[in-house]
Amino acid sequence: IPTGSGLGGGSADAAFMLKLLNTRFELDLTTEELEGYAQQLGADCAFFIKNKPTFAQGIGADFSPIDLDLSGYQLFLIKPELFISTQMAFSRIQAKAPSHSLMQLAKEPIESWRGRLVNDFEESLFPQFPLLADIKERLYSEGAIYASLTGAGSALYGIFKECPLKSNPSKGEFLLDL
Repeated sequence: IPTGSGLGGGSADAAFMLKLLNTRFELDLTTEELEGYAQQLGADCAFFIKNKPTFAQGIGADFSPIDLDLSGYQLFLIKPELFISTQMAFSRIQAKAPSHSLMQLAKEPIESWRGRLVNDFEESLFPQFPLLADIKERLYSEGAIYASLTGAGSALYGIFKECPLKSNPSKGEFLLDL
């Protein structure tokens, strides 16, 4: 997973290393203990310990399970050759309280997410990096049901029922069946 993409690559690596060490050295740490150690490594590292759909609040370490099934959909991921550091992204964000309950939105059809499920980083990053806004618009023009910046990084994704786009890894574009 490329750094600066907003996909949690470093955080996931840290979490899975803790899980590997727990197994390899038979430490018998509980999931909660692993999450505690992971949180010490980085705010969102603990998110990857359970490795299942989860709603994270606060600094990313207060978890609630969510029932989210994306089977039957395709996800098209675009990672442009653009690096956005987490520090820079967070220094520019003006986070807002969501106008809709995110837990409730996760239970609604994906078709209802557009314009309601919002990544606050887009407001601060799109003016500085217009390519990102262009990519999001491209995803919608190609038929995405929902599209968004992945997190605080430069990757974007579109969720499709049937994606007309083809993977082109050399351009940082990937089609995944969910």
